Amino acid sequence: CMITIQNYRKVEDLAEAYELNQKKANRIVGGMMWLRMSKGRVQTAIDLSGLGLDTIEEDVQEFRIGCMTTLRQLELHEGLQKYFGGAVRESVRHIVGTQFRNGATVGGSIFGRFGFSDVLTCFLAMDSYVELYQGGIVPLREFVQMERDRDILVRLIVKKDGRKAVCLSERACSTDFPILVCTVSISEGRVEAAIGARPMKAEVVTLAEMAEDQVLAELTEDKIEELAEKAAESFRFGSNMRGSAQYRRHLAYVLVKRGLKKLRKEEA
Repeated sequence: CMITIQNYRKVEDLAEAYELNQKKANRIVGGMMWLRMSKGRVQTAIDLSGLGLDTIEEDVQEFRIGCMTTLRQLELHEGLQKYFGGAVRESVRHIVGTQFRNGATVGGSIFGRFGFSDVLTCFLAMDSYVELYQGGIVPLREFVQMERDRDILVRLIVKKDGRKAVCLSERACSTDFPILVCTVSISEGRVEAAIGARPMKAEVVTLAEMAEDQVLAELTEDKIEELAEKAAESFRFGSNMRGSAQYRRHLAYVLVKRGLKKLRKEEA
């Protein structure tokens, strides 16, 4: 399979990019890591690389991650790793290899809403938002359910809400597509789990709500077992060449259990 591109335009602003993107034959290109393996004909490839959207900005309230930021930048950003305890790095470190992560972009990973996306699964378990050129700021959890349109994802916004998170995945080998991806998080007493590669796109559920100062005491072995079982029953799983629905359900139970145990240890 091969994609063919007739014209290339490096846009000067988002207004120009949005106008060009309204034509179905045109496509916004990021790192071209997945798009180049597709087939079809693109009339105009729209390049956003000149708009300064390849940075991660951090202040006391949030992280603002431009759509052209690479997965490698996510992996190396000290602020993200320190604040979320390495969960963001863990979500990308198995993705193909360093050369691939130097090209693949956050915008492509999030806007694509791929079922296999480790990145989407990770940020779904956080207080995350997307900034759309026309649609404004939308919670990521709403965005993943929206129908695809011709809007442009400008940046990803992740709030600093004191959240603790752990990202885990199961793969046949370290650089393969995931069989299942799991991110577990705790914020203000709310325990949540996001599961991706079901093989459908990721979803998130609330497993429990408890007093913030009682989380550590309430996360007993029995409680963790109960929440892991709840997670396994809360999601719909499917089968494909990488695993059966039954296997994925068991993996969800195992990964959520491991994640909660790790969070409990970090809280102690």
